[in-house]
Amino acid sequence: MKHILLAKQISKSYGDLKVLNQINLSVGEKEIVSIIGPSGAGKTTLLHILGTLDRPDKKSFSKLIFNGEDMMNLSDNNLAAFRNKNMGFIFQFHELLPEFTALENVCIPSWIGGTDSDYNKKKALALLNRLGLKDRALHKPGTLSGGEQQRVAVARALINDPKIIFADEPTGNLDSENADILHDLFFELREERDCSFVIVTHNKDLAQRSDRNINIVDGEISL
Repeated sequence: MKHILLAKQISKSYGDLKVLNQINLSVGEKEIVSIIGPSGAGKTTLLHILGTLDRPDKKSFSKLIFNGEDMMNLSDNNLAAFRNKNMGFIFQFHELLPEFTALENVCIPSWIGGTDSDYNKKKALALLNRLGLKDRALHKPGTLSGGEQQRVAVARALINDPKIIFADEPTGNLDSENADILHDLFFELREERDCSFVIVTHNKDLAQRSDRNINIVDGEISL
């Protein structure tokens, strides 16, 4: 399996508190990987570093290689542009902007990327239609159910055609029925869009369905 993401010696401390200790891992193309482990083990910190939302310790000699390019060599501005183009993100609490419609929320990453507005809207509408939300496109988040809001967040993560999507407890705020729907969607999208998923989860069903689990305990991978 070809690796799309390779992380080497990822360490992270906050003051005297060591959160991650020399993590080494890889993610293959079209692979769904679940990061599991107890609360406080460092799972979300690891996800944020893998997704370039945070940086590892400067003195840890860490490397984070995406399709052959080491992200640690990029400036903050170049890293932000790279992240917007190549990565998608789904969070537990959807993080939709309440003053914008579902359609506008989906378009935001592509607007940041500076692509054509009309094209963005057509693409966003197609994504919302694919996720069963065509009739909800002009609704604001406050009028949507929890499951609908999270599907809007999935559409937003997909708008720039990322090759990898990072999700932090994406079904942690959903009931079991909507959680199952979203889990099925991840596996369908993996095949439809040839993308990988890295998912922090406490959901045992999702972890069992994943291609591979990475168990984090006390900031280290537990074998």
